[in-house]
Amino acid sequence: MPKILIVEDEPSMRAGLRDNLEAEQYDVECVGDGLAGLERMVSGTFDLVILDVMLPAMSGFDVLKKAREKRVLTPVIMLTAKGEEFDKVLGLELGADDYVTKPFSLRELLARVKSVLRRREPAGESSPGMVLGDIVVDFSTYTASRGGRDIVMTPREFDVLKFLWVHRNQTVTRERLLTEVWGYDDSISTRTVDNFILKLRQKLEEDPANPRHILTMHGAGYKLIP
Repeated sequence: MPKILIVEDEPSMRAGLRDNLEAEQYDVECVGDGLAGLERMVSGTFDLVILDVMLPAMSGFDVLKKAREKRVLTPVIMLTAKGEEFDKVLGLELGADDYVTKPFSLRELLARVKSVLRRREPAGESSPGMVLGDIVVDFSTYTASRGGRDIVMTPREFDVLKFLWVHRNQTVTRERLLTEVWGYDDSISTRTVDNFILKLRQKLEEDPANPRHILTMHGAGYKLIP
């Protein structure tokens, strides 16, 4: 039974989410502020976190940032009442797996929960490892190293890298990455993809300004060259 942590300060919203997720046979735990949410993300074992942006004690953005810094790779769906592109992009770039804008329908949230959990299921041969020189990446365990030393990456960075690796030597458009990795069409700016590519180069390329492996195909997209 998948275990879900809800970090939401509004009691009625928290209770409603819990009741409906438990009705779908999920094991649910709830906390009401950002500090408690961070503590449980770090100390507990969850399959998914539903994290509100506007929280007392610590914002959802700060919770997510600190959790990722502590190598907590649990998938996160963010709840935001703002709906502005800046908030969506910031959450995704900090390592969120998805977001839902309030007010939302229960059907939409449940669909996103199922989608995120499905993406995190072991995929056998579809989750290959990657070797680039002295860089070794295991997509099944979300671990990476260079010369035996760990490379810290967010779950979404692994997902982007995996997609590029599976389609290596092929040009992949920004729009295709948004659709197939994030699950969005045009609701998120393609600048999000560019920012993720920049971060991957900083972590994987010897000279990020002159990349050898993750190349920009001007006017088309990106290509990973082994």
